[in-house]
Amino acid sequence: MLDLDLSDAQRDLVATIRSACSPYDDDYWSRHDQSHEFPHDFFGTMVKIGVVGMMAEPEYGGGGATVEDAALVLQEIAASGAGINGCSTVHLSMFGFHPVTRWGSPGLRAKYLPRIASGEIHVSFSVTEPDAGSDTTRISTKAVATEDSWLLRGRKVWMTKGLESSAALVLARTSALGETARPVDGLSLFVVDLDRDYMDVRPIPKMGRNAVASCEVVFEDLPIPRGNLVGEVGRGFYHLLDGLNPERILVAAEAVGLGQAALRRATDYARERVVFGRPIGQNQGIQHPLADAHMQLVSAATMVRVAAGLYDAGQPCGIEANTAKFLAARAAFFAADRAVQTHGGMGYATEYHVERYFREARMLRITPVTEEQILNYVGERALSLPKSY
Repeated sequence: MLDLDLSDAQRDLVATIRSACSPYDDDYWSRHDQSHEFPHDFFGTMVKIGVVGMMAEPEYGGGGATVEDAALVLQEIAASGAGINGCSTVHLSMFGFHPVTRWGSPGLRAKYLPRIASGEIHVSFSVTEPDAGSDTTRISTKAVATEDSWLLRGRKVWMTKGLESSAALVLARTSALGETARPVDGLSLFVVDLDRDYMDVRPIPKMGRNAVASCEVVFEDLPIPRGNLVGEVGRGFYHLLDGLNPERILVAAEAVGLGQAALRRATDYARERVVFGRPIGQNQGIQHPLADAHMQLVSAATMVRVAAGLYDAGQPCGIEANTAKFLAARAAFFAADRAVQTHGGMGYATEYHVERYFREARMLRITPVTEEQILNYVGERALSLPKSY
């Protein structure tokens, strides 16, 4: 892959990540995926080398890294063969509490950010509900004010790391629908301590990325201290918006890395597998799709760098960030699909690992934002077309 204009420091960073990931080979990730076991030792390594806290402010024990640097790190983790399993162990700790950094009180930041940066606690993020997917206005989970706290009631789905996490960012309704000028004005954002006495957490059986659970959670009057409100009451949806573009950039980088891992496996196999007296990679029916996958991944990686550079410079980057995520997810899926096809029947066998990449790549076309929602956004913002929903 092209490294464009990486600085010497960035090259060293990539080399450090590559070295740290090398003991955790494909067999390691396959075992954890099959056994649904969280990779605690890998997470510990990422804490030790500073990845988990790299984006936190130095005053909270972090490295103050840029989004571009974080994207390079996550791309390299995925490309190592760790895929989205590996990235998901650290992604939320690296960036998931960005709204707290931006909008939280000094006390709230001091309470949580140092413990996240040090790896002392795992954290999660919870917005989606069974009846409120992309339509955030339909959220029904409530935070009810009491004399000295809030009580959280409702159900969330797809809470990543819900089994391991001690705290989570939760978006909840503090005003009923119809009580505010806009439906989103009734939503507030909280840091919630995940006390199992007041909640039920269950992993959702799913296609892939099984080393890191996605959970359904039911909150039953879980108490939230008054000081754990992030920003202002009724402004939770807007506090989340700050993090959407960098989130798309980081996920796009992960997708590029996953596609690189799949393409590496496919090209190695195509060079080594001999059929009818010649390596199958000599056949254009194999070679051309792999070359196509390479070019798609290079293009997506370039768009990730463009979007990250704009964000780090404080420039608008909504179109670029969404474009990067769209292109990278499709490139990763194409590369993984062709990797399976290149392997033929063996592509369906777990020992060759490309089926795991394929399952993870399919997820990236859905989350954290669907392709259709990105197309809506770009159609409206880049092409000035009427809003379609």
